[in-house]
Amino acid sequence: MKVPASISSLSRIGTSVWLDDLSRDRIVSGNLADVIESKGVVGVTTNPAIFAHAMSQGHAYDAQLQELASNDVPADSAVFAMAAEDVRAACDVFRPIYDATHGRDGRVSLEVDPRLANEKDATVAQAKNLARTVDRPNLMIKIPATEECLPAISEVLGAGISVNVTLIFSEARYRQVMEAFIEGIALARDNGHDLSTIHSVASFFVSRVDTEIDKRLDEIGTPEALALKGKAGVANARSAYAAFEEMLLNNADWQKLEEAGGRVQRPLWASTSVKNSDYPDTLYVTELAGPHTVNTMPEATLDAVIDHAEVGGDTLSGTESAAHTVFESLTSVGIDCADVWAVLEDEGVQKFVDSWNELLDTLSAQLDK
Repeated sequence: MKVPASISSLSRIGTSVWLDDLSRDRIVSGNLADVIESKGVVGVTTNPAIFAHAMSQGHAYDAQLQELASNDVPADSAVFAMAAEDVRAACDVFRPIYDATHGRDGRVSLEVDPRLANEKDATVAQAKNLARTVDRPNLMIKIPATEECLPAISEVLGAGISVNVTLIFSEARYRQVMEAFIEGIALARDNGHDLSTIHSVASFFVSRVDTEIDKRLDEIGTPEALALKGKAGVANARSAYAAFEEMLLNNADWQKLEEAGGRVQRPLWASTSVKNSDYPDTLYVTELAGPHTVNTMPEATLDAVIDHAEVGGDTLSGTESAAHTVFESLTSVGIDCADVWAVLEDEGVQKFVDSWNELLDTLSAQLDK
């Protein structure tokens, strides 16, 4: 396998490259295996919007839909039956990478029903059920970082299940996620699980931060405000990375769990496609490269990185002060960051719920044919 130079550089720095997309067509056509072989991808993430797009296009799911319809399976169960089959197959494709990296990479993520984002017990129950259904060691269950689901993260990890925590927008919420992670790994130890088999990532969203804050800077309209456009997303992620170094890499409580076999929860940069064409299309990759990280990219961003990204080295370590300066400037021009984080989390959950509901409507019509 000849890995593209930019992807090799990211790997040497410590950033694993995962693909933010999955469909049955990718799997059965051999495309998923090809992006592993030719583009250096070592994992894949999914979300409700990705499955909504995949399952509403083409005919790859027709045969399974017919079988499900003949058994009178309701639409919400049908969605997870089809998603589980795709994720199981993807796990098998990535299994050699999982084995070679001792579980660090070769991961495939499957998200719980986004409508459960405010229901801790239902989230835990579904996470355990999905883990049993897919039955692959390289599966990660995605759980949103809502306040209500923070205890669910701990409980699912405590059951020995690897977790991808999603929809993180603020450093404050990320700190709560890391606390939930440490609590969950301690619970797993107390429950007798092999800590070396439990892995976790914390998906910190990037481009949506710039989209929301840039909109507010435009509304303010002063030269000072406009000069800050396109700076918040990277600065926010860099602040999060500094929190990661503090709470996990340099934390005595975590180090005791690591000595017992625990694997550190890595920051994962999500939403890394640039939404503003004025910004470099590789911005959220080259500026967020560093040890112990994952960057999950849609294929267009991945191709841009391979084609022309200049990966110069670690762009995360030692950036905390500059990142905090950006947020001091944002506050000084009138940006209410607490409101930004609340809006982004609410919108993030709602976007996934809307995609899910649209998919259920589509499948209900197909199941009723």
